[in-house]
Amino acid sequence: MKRTPQTLSGFFFVLAVVSAGLAARYAAATRPLPPKPAAAQAQVTFNRDIAPIVFRNCAQCHHPGEAGPFPLLSYTDVKTHGRQIAFVTGKHIMPPWLPAPGELKFADELRLAEKDIATIQTWVDQGEIEGSPSDLPPQPIFSAGWQLGKPDVIVRATKPYLLPAGGSDSYWNFVFRTPVHSSRWLKAIEIRPGDKRLVHHANVLVDREENGRRLEKEPGAGFGGMELIIESEAFDPDSHFLFWKPGSPPYVEPDGMALRLEKNTDLVLNTHFQPSGKPELIQPTLGLYFTDKPATMHPILLQLDNDRMLDIPPGEKNFLVSDDFTLPVDASVLAIYPHAHYLGKDMLAIATLPDGTKKTLIHIGNWDLNWQAVYRYAQPVELPAGTTISMRFTYNNSVDNIRNPNQPPKRVVAGNRASDEMAHLWLQVLPKESSEAADPRVAIQEALALHHIQNNPEDFEAHYNLAALFQMKGNLSGAVLQFTEAVRIRPQEPTANNALGAVLLASGHVDGAIGYLNTALAGRPDYFDAHYNLGNALAAQGDFAGALLHFRAAVRLNPQDANAEANLGSALAETGNLKEARVHFDRALQIDPKNELARENLEQLNRDSQGHPN
Repeated sequence: MKRTPQTLSGFFFVLAVVSAGLAARYAAATRPLPPKPAAAQAQVTFNRDIAPIVFRNCAQCHHPGEAGPFPLLSYTDVKTHGRQIAFVTGKHIMPPWLPAPGELKFADELRLAEKDIATIQTWVDQGEIEGSPSDLPPQPIFSAGWQLGKPDVIVRATKPYLLPAGGSDSYWNFVFRTPVHSSRWLKAIEIRPGDKRLVHHANVLVDREENGRRLEKEPGAGFGGMELIIESEAFDPDSHFLFWKPGSPPYVEPDGMALRLEKNTDLVLNTHFQPSGKPELIQPTLGLYFTDKPATMHPILLQLDNDRMLDIPPGEKNFLVSDDFTLPVDASVLAIYPHAHYLGKDMLAIATLPDGTKKTLIHIGNWDLNWQAVYRYAQPVELPAGTTISMRFTYNNSVDNIRNPNQPPKRVVAGNRASDEMAHLWLQVLPKESSEAADPRVAIQEALALHHIQNNPEDFEAHYNLAALFQMKGNLSGAVLQFTEAVRIRPQEPTANNALGAVLLASGHVDGAIGYLNTALAGRPDYFDAHYNLGNALAAQGDFAGALLHFRAAVRLNPQDANAEANLGSALAETGNLKEARVHFDRALQIDPKNELARENLEQLNRDSQGHPN
């Protein structure tokens, strides 16, 4: 398997109406009372009124070692930037929280209350008084080390990345070889991306097939790229948002939702950097925290997108891209992550329930790529089967968009570069388990693949995913059809050619399988699965000499695969090399004592040797 908008709220001016009885009493007075002078505005001080606001909402980024450009930990710090703070809070620029208030609440909302904004403005207007020392709350304490305590395992990027002094933003991917030797359950990853002043955001992708390593020019060097697709050849949808942005605390998965980490699983840190004006060496580290509580709940990441519709002409201020997906099963939405680039303007996601009820999942009216984030709901959002999730993203490609990278504006289409655009909405959903044996995630993945193919018949990943799902369900003819479409779209793609060859082989079409498996190996000579499958195909044709070459390559590439060892032994036996065949049957049983092929063939060799002694 491979694989919103904040509108200006209207103000309602409420006019107090005096009751008739009260008005009559005042009218009976012989003369009007003199007007009372306006009450003096209460004195606002830093120590009593401002420090609690700043310590709670600002200091987590504005302290030494964090991304804030200056500290906000003392009266002097805050007074120095007082008018600036009043301006950016009044304009809702700071704290950087994009979603508009709504019915659904997010965990850890970093939003200043209007009364706090007014208090800051009043303090500045009154002359920024410090106040009584006895009113000052304790200064917040921030850990200089790992926020979650000492990690169970710390992994460091093998080689640093040299961030250029200037130019546009940089995107770099670090491949971490995880030092685990058996299945472990990961409850948290703490990301230390390097100098936080330089890092816009970072996220971790789980790479079970070592895809990232193949993209490196040399081991450990990493590779460039803004958006990644991590391939997998098993149904194991990555279900976690492993995201970092300045000021964000590491997220600890709840009990029952840990992430499985296997031997030879890599972690790829996709990092967005912003140049500082001088060359910088960046070498991030990851802290891994394990748990002995395995996953019992299995969320899935669901993506809406319609990038094919992104073709934004210059000067267009309200270019709309939409997508709608209907849930095939009951599910809870745990978190949401909208994504666009610099032309994004208004981002809206709505859930329409089967009874017509609408829930706004997120609404960002002033999108800013610099402050994108994953938003986790304070409480799961329950959505029944038949709910339609709708994405409505609006883009501004005019000179009025101060974030437009092109001045004058140019035509912009979909792509992975920062100067291109994207329209993606990711949701982490937890399907409701049923008494049926079928995994509800499979129903979502299948519906999603069909949806993406309907949106874009040239969607390679959707065809590949649908084929793999069909294969898993035993629908080999459907799998052949969809893998064939994937290969049509990317004729030289090794994974798709291997998959098509494998399913043809399983369907009994041996001759048809061999060509695709050879194409897979032409594109990736060290492809274990393709060598293994091609060995089986050649053996099925009786070409055991040819099969030997590929089974030997498979064993060399993966010495711990018992089936490859057993098949190599079988090919050796067929070519008369019984002594070496016995060695590989024994090795297969050492790896897996329950390997039936190796055991039966070894027993046959023993019987034959007893019947025909030398």
